[in-house]
Amino acid sequence: MTNSSAVVESVQEPLQNLDGAHRSSGGAGNQMLKPAILKLIGYCRAEGWAGYDPYDALNSRIFQALPVLNSRYPRLVLTQGLKASPLNFRSLLRVPKTQNPKAIALFLCAFLKLSDNDLADREPLVRSMAERLVDLRSPNDRYWCWGYSFPWQTRTIVVATGSPNLVCTTYAASALLDAYEQCQDRRCLTMAMSAADYILDTLYWVDGDSCGFSYPQPGVLSRTHNANLLASAFLCRVYKHTGEKRFLGPAMQVARYSAATQEADGSWYYGEASSQRWIDNFHTGYNLGALQQINSALETDEFESRIQSGFEFYKSHFIREDGATRYFHDKTYPIDIHCVAQSIITLLEFKRLDPGSVSLARSVFAWAMKHMWDDRGFFYYRVLRFGTIRTSYMRWSQAWMLLALSTMLTESDLVAGSSRSQEAPASVKS
Repeated sequence: MTNSSAVVESVQEPLQNLDGAHRSSGGAGNQMLKPAILKLIGYCRAEGWAGYDPYDALNSRIFQALPVLNSRYPRLVLTQGLKASPLNFRSLLRVPKTQNPKAIALFLCAFLKLSDNDLADREPLVRSMAERLVDLRSPNDRYWCWGYSFPWQTRTIVVATGSPNLVCTTYAASALLDAYEQCQDRRCLTMAMSAADYILDTLYWVDGDSCGFSYPQPGVLSRTHNANLLASAFLCRVYKHTGEKRFLGPAMQVARYSAATQEADGSWYYGEASSQRWIDNFHTGYNLGALQQINSALETDEFESRIQSGFEFYKSHFIREDGATRYFHDKTYPIDIHCVAQSIITLLEFKRLDPGSVSLARSVFAWAMKHMWDDRGFFYYRVLRFGTIRTSYMRWSQAWMLLALSTMLTESDLVAGSSRSQEAPASVKS
């Protein structure tokens, strides 16, 4: 187990080494894509990388001032009511805009994908996002771990603001691992290792034939497959960089358990509890991406057949021919911006399985720009059958879309670079 007090001391200095290696841009890219990225970054920067969230209702200062409302059902009603409302009443309810560690992690991942030619101040932004993750870590915990910037009520429990959870920690630590892989700042690896120890020491459980990582809190023996697979993939990546076998065994045990729950048609239910029997877009995308990361980190093809069948299900059930994306596999609406982002990422990630998925990803982007883009520089939350929820959410919408568009720009640059190489004169090729 990592000496966590030493880890805390080792990252107190600014992360100066994050201005290291970077890739060169490979072309102008899509004419609509790069301007959208720059305008979206400008909007998020002007907001201080802070914003509202679909689940932040309990941050309401009015709600907090009325203890009589502070119980399970009022919390659920307020959260779901604000989430579903076509109008945003958060300013009236005095809900503050906050910086969310998961959003900051997604911003960091996006900036790492861009080049200096794409974004002039990319390197300072990378350093800034990494520093924000240092500042936003869960307080009073000896591990490096992260939680959301709001309290949230599940069906059974309430999770306090900043209370570390598996998904938020995995995304934050994975972003730091991305930074380490590009920039070689070992403090990023040190924080990621501490987060991996948090997952093993606090969240890993085995109960008979079942196993998993507790979510949303320690001690909850949840069988939530995207959480299991995300954590397993992260632990495999840490193992790849450290050679520490204590990360590998639990990761593969849990990954094999959740992978084996895949249905015959290639789908996964969200979880094994009776209240978790739904199939949705972005959690399926998480599962596929995590299995691909495990295969890549361990240089194996163990999960390849599950990836192939899962990707076929994903394409055929979550994406319409016109580029609109479904939230659930069997319903057209709602069309959610998080699903738009995940669809772009998943289609590009698995283009090796279907070269046509690149053009399909571009269709998803074009549909979103036509129906969900606001010229002020942000994306709307949802398109419903009879209207659009135009609320801007920083984590759920803007951070995810910035990562998706940065991924697409990288793909465009690679294609442009390949085309130029093929068209180069013989003297250059030699």
